[in-house]
Amino acid sequence: MSRKEKIRHYRKNSASAFGVILKPGREQSVLNRHHWIFSGAIQSYPANFVDGEIYPVFSSKGELLGHGYFNRRCSLAGRLVSFGQLGPHDSLKNHLAEALKLRQLVYKQTEAVRLVNGESDHLPGLIVDRYGPGLVIQISTLGMEKLKSFLVKQLAGLLQPEFIYEKSLLPSRKEEGLEDFEGLLYGQIREPVLIEEQGIKFKVYLSEAQKTGFFLDQREMRQLVRQIAGGKKVLDGFSYTGGFALSALKGGAVQVDLVDYSRKALDTAKENFLLNGFSESSFNLINQDMFDFLNHQKQLDYELVILDPPAFAKKKADEKSATKAYRELNRLAIEKMPSGSFLLTFSCSYHIDSQLFQKIIFQAALEAGREVKIIQRHRQAFDHPVSIFHPESDYLKGFLLYVS
Repeated sequence: MSRKEKIRHYRKNSASAFGVILKPGREQSVLNRHHWIFSGAIQSYPANFVDGEIYPVFSSKGELLGHGYFNRRCSLAGRLVSFGQLGPHDSLKNHLAEALKLRQLVYKQTEAVRLVNGESDHLPGLIVDRYGPGLVIQISTLGMEKLKSFLVKQLAGLLQPEFIYEKSLLPSRKEEGLEDFEGLLYGQIREPVLIEEQGIKFKVYLSEAQKTGFFLDQREMRQLVRQIAGGKKVLDGFSYTGGFALSALKGGAVQVDLVDYSRKALDTAKENFLLNGFSESSFNLINQDMFDFLNHQKQLDYELVILDPPAFAKKKADEKSATKAYRELNRLAIEKMPSGSFLLTFSCSYHIDSQLFQKIIFQAALEAGREVKIIQRHRQAFDHPVSIFHPESDYLKGFLLYVS
């Protein structure tokens, strides 16, 4: 055996004792700095393997590629938290610092901002949002769950928040072997938390809210609504707590109607309208399923319609039914909107990509028998970056459409 072969043999045997080894030819995605490792790419686990723990990751030749946490329950078995030689905990600290640096560059004074955006910030399975004086975190994986105390300590030291609240209510946690969890991890919290975005104030009831509390990813699109809503009647479908509707009023809309299935969300929307000095005559709250609302309207008397539904496809198997639901929702709106009006429509389903969503809108317009033009595509919020090495982070898509 040559010296080179001996070194390779040593590396491989050493790696198998305490690391995860990939199959021959399956290391390219890691070399391309993609965080995910699927179970089919793994040749072997170390003898004393424990789900959720961090292990070094080696090529089939015994070359160290990085470190990641693994869970054999899942087909997406591993997620890298570091690439190359640097240790995992040092890498995690560096990634947190770099994520915070980016937000300081793009948002100087924002009280509501995403500080960590999962894989896009090299912190897979972790979301961190700032709401006023405190933080809300969301953990979706077993590996990140086991790092929770480390992360809380780091966040508390870096940001000195009044509170750190966890809101981890995700379907993906079940596959990871985790129960849903919600609760205070650090400090003290007083609800509602008050935030301000582009001159608009919002009350956020964290313990009762969807996602982490507010749809921060739509910040730029709320600004777009503010720019185009002047003099228009506006319908805010799936309105939640009134972010789009309030932006429309701030932009000079003459009337806004909000439709949402949640009575609590509409009650909070009313609080937000009053908080910002709008009278009750300027808005109308409709507690109804949006599909039912559209089905019962002969015509829609609005110059701007906004459709921002929840994710219809929470897993790959939902794609067919979600496609049908998005098509029907948009068909109903396009069919009944007046000529010369605008439709702002979204999908936040990861499994419905931009190309498919545009095809869905095409089919909806065709079935409605209307001429539709794309005026603008979704504006990405600066605090929701998408890593060029991990395009799967790009989940939200939308179109501003002109219906003639």
